[in-house]
Amino acid sequence: MSDIYDILVIGGGPGGYNCAIRAGQLGLKVACIEGRGALGGTCLNVGCIPSKALLHSSEMYETAGKDFAGLGIKAELELDLPTMMGAKEKTVDALTKGIEFLFKKNKVEYIQGFGKITAPGKVEVDGKVYAAKNIVIATGSEVATLPGIDIDETRIVSSTGALSLSEVPGKLLVIGAGVIGLELGSVWRRLGSEVTVVEYLPHILPGMDGEIQKQATRMFKKQKVKFELGRKVTGVTKTGSGLNVTTEAAAGGKPKDIAADVVLVAIGRRPFTDKLGLDKLGVTTDKRGFVATDHFKTNIEGIWAIGDCTTGPMLAHKAEEEAVAVAELIAGKAGHVNYDVIPGVIYTNPEIACVGQTEEELKEAGIPYKSGKFPFMANSRARANHETDGFVKILAHADTDEILGAHMIGKGVSEMIAEVALAMEFKAASEDIARTCHAHPTCSEAVRQAAMDVEKWAMQM
Repeated sequence: MSDIYDILVIGGGPGGYNCAIRAGQLGLKVACIEGRGALGGTCLNVGCIPSKALLHSSEMYETAGKDFAGLGIKAELELDLPTMMGAKEKTVDALTKGIEFLFKKNKVEYIQGFGKITAPGKVEVDGKVYAAKNIVIATGSEVATLPGIDIDETRIVSSTGALSLSEVPGKLLVIGAGVIGLELGSVWRRLGSEVTVVEYLPHILPGMDGEIQKQATRMFKKQKVKFELGRKVTGVTKTGSGLNVTTEAAAGGKPKDIAADVVLVAIGRRPFTDKLGLDKLGVTTDKRGFVATDHFKTNIEGIWAIGDCTTGPMLAHKAEEEAVAVAELIAGKAGHVNYDVIPGVIYTNPEIACVGQTEEELKEAGIPYKSGKFPFMANSRARANHETDGFVKILAHADTDEILGAHMIGKGVSEMIAEVALAMEFKAASEDIARTCHAHPTCSEAVRQAAMDVEKWAMQM
């Protein structure tokens, strides 16, 4: 057997391991290089999966404390944070081992260590050079930092530290009202923290549908999350009793100090590409470090890039789609990603989910559209479950009725968004969903009713 691999994948996250597995399925000789010591990348180890484990546990804790009595369930409640953290770690460990099993099943070689590209077709790992016809960069991203604020992962934490706090902070200040900040802020608020979110923009959830932003703000405030919008953090000082966070109005002036026990820096992520040797190779990157690609190809023959280290939404499922596509392209098949139909989800309570264009984007592009909306308050299953917050909104082209976007906020919408994404993939009209029978009683009926409302014939409100 040749010592030259068909594909060397650098990075074992959702992009990397899925690329390697798909390549193995296609009969290619493939190896995946990962330096963390565990497969799964940020998502599995210190991101998507552990955060969802804590979101689930903390939601159960809050539900037991607030809702059980009204449902006729009597229970004594006590938080055991070490056990909760242990359950999170067991989930992560099981899934990591699962990827190793899938590697063996699909004949993927797992190379532990940090990979550096020394030349086209050459990757060095801990002094040993490996040769490949194709190299796929799937190194993901890392936490973006603020100048002058040193993250120690104890009192001033990134998302990594926020997933492993040893006790519930009395006061948690979150810098950034995006996905990460709101999800992790929700975890600790449910467990007892007083949470304040500081956001530079005048609204939360940058880039999301405006109506969703407003509804979400109201719901989080109802949950006693405090917001300091249109403000920027200028510094964090450690004091004997905790932390002092200095802020000022985003436009300048109007300073305000806020006391905290823990500060979570959640201003986003940046590509992890600066240790790969790309400069010496001449691989084109932009000023932020994202690898420039054309159908996943870099400007250097035989070098490809996918996932968070390239432009586009920093989502595990986007990386997975690109992983499959690039493996298939290398194998001579027609790999493709439809970037217009990549859903996004925020796993707060209520959840927030979207796919396609927002109303603001449609207006800016001058695309004629019509919209339909249905509140969960009018959904029988949501009423029975006492989970009536939120709504479903569907946007369709005014002339063709093709679905252009969907935006949801409510319990379980992370699962419901898939129906609309599938419909959009097949260029369906809103009427196609409106005339598809949905089981009753289910919360997914709200999707159908919203589709009906596009033509103003919703029957349940």
